[in-house]
Amino acid sequence: MSTIGTVESLWRYPVKSMCGEELGELFASYAGVYGDRLFAFESSAGRKGFPFFTGREQRQMIRYRPRFRNPNKAAQPVDLADAESLPPGVNPLSAHPIELMIDVETPDGKTIAIDDPALIDHLRTNVDEKHQLTLRRSDKAMTDCRPLSIFAVQSAKKLGEETGITIDKRRFRANVYLDLTSSDGFAEDAFVGRSMRIGSKVVVSILERDPRCMMITLDPDTAEKSPAILKAVAQAHSGMAGVYGAVLVEGMIRKGDPVELLN
Repeated sequence: MSTIGTVESLWRYPVKSMCGEELGELFASYAGVYGDRLFAFESSAGRKGFPFFTGREQRQMIRYRPRFRNPNKAAQPVDLADAESLPPGVNPLSAHPIELMIDVETPDGKTIAIDDPALIDHLRTNVDEKHQLTLRRSDKAMTDCRPLSIFAVQSAKKLGEETGITIDKRRFRANVYLDLTSSDGFAEDAFVGRSMRIGSKVVVSILERDPRCMMITLDPDTAEKSPAILKAVAQAHSGMAGVYGAVLVEGMIRKGDPVELLN
């Protein structure tokens, strides 16, 4: 085992493609981060295999800020301590769906319940009429690929050097941002095929590099586009930035936790 860095920050995204929230700790489960991407909007014009309405169709969507009405219930499974005390381990339970409801603050300062049709009307402002939207909820995180996304802050710095743009790490919408002991950008690419322990318990198998799309061109605060970022990722890094992992051992991850390679 070797320590390769620490957890720089932790993030989850209660509504797919909307603004994320930074957390001091999170529960990493087999199905993904607890409270991550519980809600999404599907479009009647969505492509086969990917029905979701995202910042690709409505750039301003990334500026909508979702908030749990009951943040304590949304912090971790409701019976986590009891589940962990029962060997060989019992899958902990999520809070009741009504306790995981969300309100969304729009870029113009309105607060709308996630299931209020007015939010759909707001999202469809200046969007092609072919996009008829419906709300979807899932107990399993509706991630694009694997349950956990990981990105090193050194990679953001490297892209900044390559593009001449100050790169905000939030563009990459990771769950776990790492501060690696190596100063090399994209050092996380070498973790594919290996496992890492984050903190005292959580073990993650790193399965693949993360293929990127136009979402990383959007400024998290303004939604303005910087195409040069995606161009640099495509030309210098085969279109990949960050890595995807599957959780092998569930548990809490905390900001500042050490990160070790196990094999």
